[in-house]
Amino acid sequence: MTEARRPRPRFWPALALAWLLAVAALGAHQIGFWREARLDSDVMALLPGEGDDAQLQAANERIAGAATRQVVVLLGSEDWKRSRAAAEAFLAALAPQDQLLRPITGQDEALAAAVDFYAPHRRGLLTPTQREQLRGTAPEAWVEPALARLYGPGPGGGLGQWQDDPLGLWPDWWQARAGRGLQPRDGLLALEAEGKHWALLRFESRASAFRLDGERRLQDALDRAAAAAARSGGADIELLQGGVPLHAEAAAVQASREVNTIGLGSLLAVIALVWLAFRSPRPILLVSASLLIGCAAGVTATALVFGKVHLLTLVFGASLVGVAEDYGIHWFATRQGQPGVAPRSLMRQLLPGLFLALATSVLAYLALAIAPFPGLRQMALFSAAGLGAAFLTVVLWFPWLDRAAPRPSSFAAKVGASLAGWPRWRPTRAGLVLAALAAAFALGGLLRLQVNDDLRSLQSSPPALVGQEIRIGRLLGLPSPAQFFLVDAPDAEALLQAEEALTARLHALKAQGRLGGWRAVSDWLPSLARQRQDHALSQAAETAVLTRLGALLGEASPPAPPPAAHLAPDDWLAHPVSEPLRPLWLGPVQSQWGSVVMLEGLAVDGLDELEAAAAGLPGVRWIDRTARISDVLGHYRRMMSGLLVAGYAAVGLALFLRFRRQAWRALLPTALAALLTLAVLGWAGVPLQLFGVLAQLLLLGFGVDYGIFLLEHRDDPSSWLAVSLGAASTLLAFGLLALSATPALHGFGLSLGLGIALVWMLSPCFRPAPIAPASH
Repeated sequence: MTEARRPRPRFWPALALAWLLAVAALGAHQIGFWREARLDSDVMALLPGEGDDAQLQAANERIAGAATRQVVVLLGSEDWKRSRAAAEAFLAALAPQDQLLRPITGQDEALAAAVDFYAPHRRGLLTPTQREQLRGTAPEAWVEPALARLYGPGPGGGLGQWQDDPLGLWPDWWQARAGRGLQPRDGLLALEAEGKHWALLRFESRASAFRLDGERRLQDALDRAAAAAARSGGADIELLQGGVPLHAEAAAVQASREVNTIGLGSLLAVIALVWLAFRSPRPILLVSASLLIGCAAGVTATALVFGKVHLLTLVFGASLVGVAEDYGIHWFATRQGQPGVAPRSLMRQLLPGLFLALATSVLAYLALAIAPFPGLRQMALFSAAGLGAAFLTVVLWFPWLDRAAPRPSSFAAKVGASLAGWPRWRPTRAGLVLAALAAAFALGGLLRLQVNDDLRSLQSSPPALVGQEIRIGRLLGLPSPAQFFLVDAPDAEALLQAEEALTARLHALKAQGRLGGWRAVSDWLPSLARQRQDHALSQAAETAVLTRLGALLGEASPPAPPPAAHLAPDDWLAHPVSEPLRPLWLGPVQSQWGSVVMLEGLAVDGLDELEAAAAGLPGVRWIDRTARISDVLGHYRRMMSGLLVAGYAAVGLALFLRFRRQAWRALLPTALAALLTLAVLGWAGVPLQLFGVLAQLLLLGFGVDYGIFLLEHRDDPSSWLAVSLGAASTLLAFGLLALSATPALHGFGLSLGLGIALVWMLSPCFRPAPIAPASH
């Protein structure tokens, strides 16, 4: 039967129509998604969770959530009046921006409310120093100080009436819990440190900084307020600012810029290459349509599975433009070289190679999802769905929409003809010498290659903002969210007692200067056992002192102290006084109660001592999140390295099933490119990280495509044109990814871009010998 009479398959039009309906659904979802985009810019979302450790997962969520909307500003000078004037001008300038930042005020009222709340329980509240003094000092030693307070100026020389606190213990308990020198002054919180008077301003961010509009709303508002503060307080006013919203907004603005740079740059590069090769708007429009549908499918799939899309997923997904166009370019390159072949016949001819290329690329992307990194899983799903959608668009639509072959162009002809002049490697003397030199270069570089799994490779906040954050933490003694103690116990009372046992050990480290302090719920909510002991101790001392004072002053014996009023956890949690410490109180989590003890003024060289402080204490664990996550990064770098080896074996098997003894020609160029890329990193002193291994995994998926196309269409200039255009666009996409300010993405793009360039140059070198012309 001739080609003209061969029955046409009926499933192709039905599949094309079904894909049209699916694309229409994609478009509807995109309209709804971008109206109120659910975007995430928290870099910690890239990292794995804590698995089955419910207590630790709850602690991490509480610590992260506690400061999500807090913005802190410090204004300092050598004169308090100028600091106050600057702070007032700063607040006045931010007043019109109330929809962005709400000032947190009312410190005086909050302190008064806290004093009133704790007052009935004061006899059960002692500091460790007071406890030692009451146990080791005779009652006679307390009589004279008590008498001095009785006749001294003010209301008993302390908080409240003298008869409520004749020993003067109450003010010292409050002083021990005060911030690092923070005191209310002129309606502001004031601090003296580093030879300056500082005014502390705190704000709550009302608007989410996690937006992809490229605008610095919060930072611009703060910059205008800082200018007003400088005009009012003088040029020597020093301003420090920090907070999660500022880092989040900086990440969002950076991601917006990078999405535009990488995505738009890649798209323009692809358009330019397609125009140079085919000199027609139709290939540009159809290839751009396949890319647009691919990106939309990636966003939709990610949003449906994860509920939101990470900004770095969009940055990474923007590089998809440099990969997904391969199918369309390969179609038009072959169409240009074989204008007489019917479109659907041509697609059937190309389909095995295109499908094998898609399979290897998708498998490489999906391998990212093996690691329990939510961000990597998003990137994997985004890219795999995008590639699949672009592939279906080309396969199902192009034979219908592309009814005329592109005209030949001089650019396409020159690129296609260059394959004939490309050298083939042969085991001659010169070939063996070249192989030996390459092997020596690779071996030397691999021996010099170092690994680095430091979590800070994911840090991309502006250095100036990070520096200010560090100074604010040092001045205010803010706790570190990266290192803390996690405490658990069967009930609330046992939990508070476990905290008290821990803080007793921390007192010794603080006295040695190894620790600045800590934040623990038990400092503000002692256990019931501790309250009873302290109440009995203070009541006995107070009764003895009052008896002696009565005898000295010739008065009757004092009345019996009021009954003990112990503070219960439920009462404490229900009162606003507990609000600053509520994130540390995890409460019941599964079968255990949990809490967090955060540390202030950590010394980097003292972390081992802090870990030792938890030794032997039931239910107390030392958590170093930085070291913990770095260990996880190292673990998965090693695991993905093993998976990379397995991936080469699996791809090699798939190639063998298709090409038999010629399969090595498609795989060897990618393997050599991977080794040479790692060698270059070693010689350049660039350490290998998890993202570098992931780049090698993707290189396997992309690079093998070039060998597949060159074997499927041996010495075909059209196939070489498609490979060259695809490699150029992929190289541009990941080369632009190297411009990312995020270190991990920068190294990823640099490594993969170098690998793509090498595999493109090496693939033609391992082509089989040309087919000899048939003899007549």
